[in-house]
Amino acid sequence: MSNVKKQTKSLVGNRNLVVVSNRLPVDHFVNDSGQESWVKAPGGLVTAVEPIVQEMGCLWIGWAGGPDISLETFQIDNMQLATVSLSSEDIAEYYEGFSNGTIWPLYHDVITPPRFHREWWDAYKRVNQKFADRIAAEAKPNSIVWIHDYQLQLVPAMLREQRQDLTIAFFMHIPFPARAIFAQLPWRRQIVEGLLGADVIGFQRVQDANSFRAVVERYTAYPSYGNIVMVTDAGDGSQRQVLAQEFPISIDFNFFSELASREDIRKRASEIRADLGNPEKIILGVDRLDYTKGIHHRLKAYEELLADAETGSTVLVQVASPSRERVEAYKVLRNEIEVTVGRINGQYGSIGRTPVVYLHQGFSREEMAALYVAADVLLVTALRDGMNLVAKEYIASRGDSTGVLILSEFTGSADELRQALLVNPHDIEGLKAAIVRAVHMPNSEQQRRMTALRKVVSENDVSNWASNFLRAVTTASKWGEISETENFSKDLAFAAPAFIPKSIEAKLRRMATADSLTLALDFDGTLAPLVKHPSQARILPRAQHALEILQRSPGVQIALLTGRSLASIMETGVQTDGWIVSGSHGAELDEVTAKQFLEANLSAMLTPESLSEEEVERVEKLVNRVSRVFGSEKGVYLEPKPFGVAIHTRQVPDPENAEDILEAAAEMGKAAGLEVRVGKMVRELSIRRNDKGQVLSGIRTLNPHAPVLFIGDDVTDEDAFAVLKHSDLGIKVGAGESIASERVDSPEDVAAVLAMLAEYRTGITVGSM
Repeated sequence: MSNVKKQTKSLVGNRNLVVVSNRLPVDHFVNDSGQESWVKAPGGLVTAVEPIVQEMGCLWIGWAGGPDISLETFQIDNMQLATVSLSSEDIAEYYEGFSNGTIWPLYHDVITPPRFHREWWDAYKRVNQKFADRIAAEAKPNSIVWIHDYQLQLVPAMLREQRQDLTIAFFMHIPFPARAIFAQLPWRRQIVEGLLGADVIGFQRVQDANSFRAVVERYTAYPSYGNIVMVTDAGDGSQRQVLAQEFPISIDFNFFSELASREDIRKRASEIRADLGNPEKIILGVDRLDYTKGIHHRLKAYEELLADAETGSTVLVQVASPSRERVEAYKVLRNEIEVTVGRINGQYGSIGRTPVVYLHQGFSREEMAALYVAADVLLVTALRDGMNLVAKEYIASRGDSTGVLILSEFTGSADELRQALLVNPHDIEGLKAAIVRAVHMPNSEQQRRMTALRKVVSENDVSNWASNFLRAVTTASKWGEISETENFSKDLAFAAPAFIPKSIEAKLRRMATADSLTLALDFDGTLAPLVKHPSQARILPRAQHALEILQRSPGVQIALLTGRSLASIMETGVQTDGWIVSGSHGAELDEVTAKQFLEANLSAMLTPESLSEEEVERVEKLVNRVSRVFGSEKGVYLEPKPFGVAIHTRQVPDPENAEDILEAAAEMGKAAGLEVRVGKMVRELSIRRNDKGQVLSGIRTLNPHAPVLFIGDDVTDEDAFAVLKHSDLGIKVGAGESIASERVDSPEDVAAVLAMLAEYRTGITVGSM
């Protein structure tokens, strides 16, 4: 995880990072001889966060897992650990009571009814204060404090009262409920105000962040601008910004991939298959024993498939690691599942064959990796889940890109893992259909889907998650106290409504809060409507205004990536002061940018001055030849460029003749050994190969941590879409095939997107103009 260390350590700089969670990442044991030992604790939180802390050498504060354990700060490996002592009463009322009897079922859509007891609430407040006090005592000046999960929602505000010097971050690992469900909580306002003590509040999904901001709007008087909530101090009336945004958590992809590729793990996987009788297919379920995981639903679906003889020679291996063994609801759940498994095996098993192998125990990472390698199908049927890292671990372990993931659409992972077989676990018939499809899926389809899934998880691994979150935290630490008039103006003209997909809006909210941001934009058909003659194209006033506002916002770099020559784009009158301007599909750069590229050793980027005498002569001959052949054609417009020429046919009266001209131009270019670039009613012939993807990659090199928004409408913009990363946003304008993740209809919609981004980042509304 050295990559994690480098990225996260550089983000926090010289500041100390303190991680806080209900449980320490290790459990405390004392044997009969009185000897103490510590073993890694179970759970998704530890899986995701502990490697970061190990590498960075941070302090972790939490409960040791038993009553009345109070220890001085101690060290294990690279982790410093500090305990918060809980009494038996605290454990019963704060942990088993309010946290797991009230908050857990409420936040998981009331799958089981939550219970509201005032004594539990009192214990919750008391224990949260204990945590705040321990953090205040342990945290060094100006530390970043990263608080985790639903057990500690009051800590941010309690801690802020004691330590104004700290930057406080909170991450919610479980879902945050819709406002109508959250409204049931008698102490809803106190929970909201507790969370708003943080500078950054992270959630797993867009819908969770949206739900929280809706709750803030309902139960406080604090306004929201994009993902920012403006919190007013009750004492002096000063304001501060709180970022409430989604940061989907992930795993250490390389660790699981390398572990699963080890010879001993692959050998163990073969042994597992043999021990199970070498069935044709192994279906695997891996969960904590919890009513939110939908274990009953998968058992019901599998039992019905066995009755219908639909699955062939299959075995379902269900790992259900122990969880909250003292809570009555979990005792009942365990008994029900074990009875169901016994009934299925009794009815459909035979000597030498057990349809369901049920394992109520935890396993090492090595054994889990072997199970992932052995399993042909992973079955995730959670009824509600913040993320579900098991799905990502399975993907990382499938080095040969085979295997099928069946994934509940009610998990956070479903937002990212779209190539899985997504199911509604309440729909038993649909779940059965997905299982049958999975066990019979051809290898070619498995590999296509799994390759795409592995790309998603590898690009958004735990280091990316930690970097994105900590970068947001360090940015928030620079905000300080602000006045509303400096950053957020309520009195400006309201923007004209435009249809922008909700998925784009959510991503714009996230990008608006980035410390630095790169906006890269095509011109014709994107910022300016398409017109018959290119010289008549003009940027929409609303788009120009929004870009001017964004350009003045610290950390924003705007890049205009056009197929036009630099001379041609300047003739349109677009104001580009402070922008990066690239013309001729990346073959031309403005003077300032060209100098920056040379200093960064990006020699692949060209300037007209880089042409040799021989190349200048080739360009002249090319222009002359094209002029001779097409210059007299009615409606054809020839656009000379530093490295070639473009043939435009938008004004050609006969569409069939226009197509013939374009085809002839392309054939001429190919015959002469030239680069031929295809665009909307245009062909460009060039003596060198450059594209917008190359120049966009170069721009990213100048500011590697800035997320990129690229918007374009033409075939030539696909080169730029192709180099975008997981945290970037690509928007295709208009119809046609595209690899862009989002789409809008017109340049007017592009102007609305830019206006929305400007408002989210600066608070200034850009009305229609």
